[in-house]
Amino acid sequence: MSTTNYDIWREEVAGRANVEDSPELLAYYQELESLKTGALWTVANKIEPWQPKSGSVPVLWRYRRLREHVLRSVALVTPEKAGRRVIYLDNPGRQEVAAAVGWLYSGLQVMHPGERASAHAHSASALRFIMEGRGAYTIVDGHKMTLDANDFVLTPNGTWHEHGVETDGLPCIWQDGLDIPLVNALEAGFYAVHPELQQAVGYPVDDSVHIWGAAGLRPQDVGWTKPYSPLFKYQWEPTYEALQRYAGAREDSPFDGALMHYTNPVNGGHVMATIGASMQLLRPGFTGSAHRHTGSFLYQVARGRGHSVINGERFDWQERDIFCVPSWAWHEHVNASATEDACLFCFSDLPVMEKLGLYREEALADNGGRQPVLTRPAT
Repeated sequence: MSTTNYDIWREEVAGRANVEDSPELLAYYQELESLKTGALWTVANKIEPWQPKSGSVPVLWRYRRLREHVLRSVALVTPEKAGRRVIYLDNPGRQEVAAAVGWLYSGLQVMHPGERASAHAHSASALRFIMEGRGAYTIVDGHKMTLDANDFVLTPNGTWHEHGVETDGLPCIWQDGLDIPLVNALEAGFYAVHPELQQAVGYPVDDSVHIWGAAGLRPQDVGWTKPYSPLFKYQWEPTYEALQRYAGAREDSPFDGALMHYTNPVNGGHVMATIGASMQLLRPGFTGSAHRHTGSFLYQVARGRGHSVINGERFDWQERDIFCVPSWAWHEHVNASATEDACLFCFSDLPVMEKLGLYREEALADNGGRQPVLTRPAT
C-alpha cells in the first residue's frame, strides 16, 4: 500500500472524516441540530484523535514570584471569609475548569499562627505538600497530624478535614492538590461544612504514622477496608532516606532516576483512588532521556535545582518551583548540580489511567533520546 493510498484509507476507512460541505449537507446539519442530534463525521476528527491532544500547556510556576502574592493575601482576606485562603494555579489551556493540568487542581494555601479553617468534607480527593513554616497541622476524621516541610498529607474524599497553624508556630504555606475538575466533569461533586464547624481530635496525635508508618511492617488486628491509605501523613526524612537507599541499590531509570511511589500500606496500591503521588531522586549530574505517557503530572521541586524539557521547551527550576507535564507530552529531567541531589515530588491522575486501562508510555527513539530545545529557556 503506497503512502498516498494509506492516507486515503486512514481518512475514509479508519473512522476519519473527509467530507466537503455542500448546500444540501449544510441544510441537513441544521435539520439534525433542530432535533438535538448531529452527524458524527462533522466532529470525528475532534473527539477521536489519532493520539492524545492535551488542552493543557506546559507551565512553570516560580515560587519566588508567587510567594509574595500568597503572603499578601493574608492582609486582604481571612480564612473565615475566604473559606480557604488559596492562590490557585491556572493553566492557560484549562482556565474554564480552573485546572493546573488536565483534570487536576492545585493551589498554594497560607495560614498564620493561631488560624484554623473550618472542618469540611467534599467528593474531591485532596493532598497537601508542606512548603515552608512551622506548626502546621491537619485533622482528618479526628486524626491530627503535625506537619513539617516536605511532608505529604492526605485528605481523602468524603473525610472531615481541617487545617491550622499552632499559636506558637510560624506562617505556613503548602501546596493543595485535588481532583476537583475530574469530579465536576463526572457531575459528582458534593461539599459539606461540619455541623460544629470544628471536629474533635479523637486519637493520639500522629497515630496514623505510629500505627502504619513502619516500613515493611503491618499491624496486627487493625482492620482497614476504605479505598484510601490509612497512613495520612508521609514524612520527608524517611522518604528521602528510602530514596537514597534505593538509588544506591540499583541503576537509575533512564527517564526518572530513582522514582518511588507513595503507597497504601494495606495493599501496596496508590494512596487514593483517583490521585497518585511519587518522589524521585535525580543524582548529581543526572541527564534523563525523553519519554511520554498518558496522564497529567504536576511536579514540585522538593530539593535541588535543574531543568526539564517539555515538548521542546526548557524550564529551569529550583527548590519550591512547580511545573506540569500534560498528557502525552515529551519530557526529560536534568539535575544541574554536580554535587547535590535533586528531588521532585509529583502528584498525578495515574490511578485513573491505570484503572481505566488507558495508561500508555513510549520512549523517544530519535536524537539519542534527547529533545531538540525549540524555545529559549523559560525565565
